[in-house]
Amino acid sequence: MATDLARRTAAGPRRQVLADGTYGAIKAMILDHEIAPGEHVGIDELARDLSVSQTPVREALARLESDGLVTKIPLRGYEATNLLSVQQFDELFHFRTLIEPWAAAEASHRSTRLEIEAIKAELDRAQRGSIDPETATYASFIEHDTRFHTLVAKASGNPFVEDAFIRTHCHLHLFRVYKAAMSEDQDRRSDASFVRNMFEEYYSAGRFPLALTEHAEIAAAIAGGRADTARDLMLDHIESSRLRFIPAVEALNARG
Repeated sequence: MATDLARRTAAGPRRQVLADGTYGAIKAMILDHEIAPGEHVGIDELARDLSVSQTPVREALARLESDGLVTKIPLRGYEATNLLSVQQFDELFHFRTLIEPWAAAEASHRSTRLEIEAIKAELDRAQRGSIDPETATYASFIEHDTRFHTLVAKASGNPFVEDAFIRTHCHLHLFRVYKAAMSEDQDRRSDASFVRNMFEEYYSAGRFPLALTEHAEIAAAIAGGRADTARDLMLDHIESSRLRFIPAVEALNARG
């Protein structure tokens, strides 16, 4: 009995590592457009390509469905979700302008010392990474963006707001738009620098990317208890992001 228990205990972590690895691999395929938006996601094919059984693939697809990256179609299996339409994009950012400035203002007087330290630590990590050309990639900034905005939502003290923000999977959608726009421009070999410059100006300008500068200003307002400033800075930050993404979203929808 003790031997059986030890085997089950050892199998648990190994199974979890396999499941996490499969999830990460399929997620990367969707984000990098190896699996294109709207494309059927074959369980058998993925299991064969990743050298795993169908079980971790099914588990991964269930997680990716909750991420908004795949959709289960009755009697057909899974498909990669389509990119945001212009209307969906506007609706997503309208939602963000409703909850995130409020969250930043609330965080300025409800956040704990540990939450403020967590926000500062995330900024320090991102700023160090922005200096290193090996890590200063758009993907790394998207990951920082996700963590920063989630930490601010958490610091608001309202778990429903935090959960609502997380469930938008906002930055996953933005990354897919970026990758699709870059791919379109490279394939057409026309105005290929437009999308790249549009995003990289925001994420790579100056000693630190402009996005990090804006994040640092928001964090300072929160830490200083300046609710109105934190609210206004967050609203401006979200609107700046919307204005940079919407030309790419409109172009992709026009081409589709």
